[in-house]
Amino acid sequence: MPVDLHVHTTASDGTKSPADIVIMAKALGLEAIAITDHDTLEGIEPAVHAGQINKIEIIPGIELGSEFNGEDIHILGYFMDLSNQKLQDKLKLFRDTRVNRMEKMVSKLRQCGINIQISRVLDISGSGSIGRPHLAAAMVEIGAVGSLVDAFDRYIGAGRPAYIPRYKLKTADAVRLVREAGGTPVLAHPGLNKSNNILGDLVDCGLAGLEAYHPAHSREQANYFHRLATEYGILSTGGSDYHGPEHKSGCILGSKTVSYKVVSWLRKFSEGTM
Repeated sequence: MPVDLHVHTTASDGTKSPADIVIMAKALGLEAIAITDHDTLEGIEPAVHAGQINKIEIIPGIELGSEFNGEDIHILGYFMDLSNQKLQDKLKLFRDTRVNRMEKMVSKLRQCGINIQISRVLDISGSGSIGRPHLAAAMVEIGAVGSLVDAFDRYIGAGRPAYIPRYKLKTADAVRLVREAGGTPVLAHPGLNKSNNILGDLVDCGLAGLEAYHPAHSREQANYFHRLATEYGILSTGGSDYHGPEHKSGCILGSKTVSYKVVSWLRKFSEGTM
């Protein structure tokens, strides 16, 4: 049965709650899903609880933002020790810097004549990892823009008037952080960046896999990344990168899956038995 290894919830910038995601995955006939919210673990516990009720396995995960030579590169982590102190300290830093970033972006929007309240953006984000989609939702709510896409295109996308870059780890440090927390690090959607230039270095740091199968990858790209993973002796993984129905076209829950044996490999790697 299929497994979707890249799913986001309202704990970060997804628009569906962990429980809703689990119910949807069950209806699609998925055997397991990985909750991989951006820089937070907050969605895992409620997803696990819903998974126990609906009899679907929840794989604990995360998607860490990182940077290499100005390139935005994401690292997925699976089967980490969620109580690892170094991991928890780093995630607290992420939370603090994300709030600070939102405050600066709100200030820039006010300079553009858009009176957004940071308190409302925090309310929309709930207890999860605050991000630009929450700011965009607040903008839509007051009628400053017509849609989330409009907010990004006109104001808060990279290079736009209210954009502030967020804090990111160095990519090698993101890989090491996952490994030190007992997890399995995987390079997310390599077709969306120039990570090929540092792939060998990342493998030396402990990278365990490539997300070959992703909605943004063509069939040719997926085959290429699968071959590349084989050449480096690492895993090929895949997932939908689902954020909700309002997000990127093609990123539909269950649209990109792998077999359950990939989950077994990810688990064995984290346990040091592979």
